[in-house]
Amino acid sequence: MPKNKGKGGKNRKRGKNEADDDKRELVFKEDGQEYAQVLRMLGNGRCEAMCIDGIKRLCHIRGKMHKKVWIATGDIILVGLRDFQNDKADVILKYMADEARLLKAYGELPDTTRLNETVGGGLEDDDDQIGDDYVEFEDEDIDKI
Repeated sequence: MPKNKGKGGKNRKRGKNEADDDKRELVFKEDGQEYAQVLRMLGNGRCEAMCIDGIKRLCHIRGKMHKKVWIATGDIILVGLRDFQNDKADVILKYMADEARLLKAYGELPDTTRLNETVGGGLEDDDDQIGDDYVEFEDEDIDKI
């Protein structure tokens, strides 16, 4: 039987944390590129995204990012537009939450863009800002139900 000369299998690769904590330089769009927000994930390395120019595009996640950078609904991404297909694009970069806030502050993203800042979606600590989804019941109301 041959002797294994490798350094391990896929579980070794899974445990790597590839410098997520490092601050990276903010990348702005160039010509042939556009900012977009992910509407939904489709599987098979694809997602549907609404670009800032108002066109909904089918985006392909490039192989370098495929299993290393996780893209979820609501994320801000940079897509490369295709010359020959206007309704398709390629995902070049995913912006972290703080980078997306900086892009909005610089005026690169419109003010109407809603950044997915809270993943949990819980209630705020302030009692003054109770949303429409939150209904407060009295003890008498519970007895009626």
